[in-house]
Amino acid sequence: MYAVIATGGKQERVEIGSRVAVEILDGDEGATVDLTPVLIVDGDQTIAQPSLLEGATVTATIVGSAAGPKIRGFIYKNKTNSRRRFGHRQHYTVVEVTDIATAGKASRPAAKAAKA
Repeated sequence: MYAVIATGGKQERVEIGSRVAVEILDGDEGATVDLTPVLIVDGDQTIAQPSLLEGATVTATIVGSAAGPKIRGFIYKNKTNSRRRFGHRQHYTVVEVTDIATAGKASRPAAKAAKA
């Protein structure tokens, strides 16, 4: 079973037990967050209709934070002696998916999924 979640304007494919870096979320380390699923696939069954996804949730636990690669930029304007250097490093929240639940029906626990 896997799901595609939408968070921070991006979509990411997740499974139970997977760790994903998403845009910064409110909450401390160890807090539980609910993410919005866009698609859920369970074997042959695919749920993608918004009416069926209303009660579906993807539950994750905040594991920590991370920073993306450093981006260095340079702006130069000809004939005006105008130069500007800048850097940017995007910060992320790392979450671990603990459960994927369709409308009112939870998936198998992570321990049982690991054995299977």
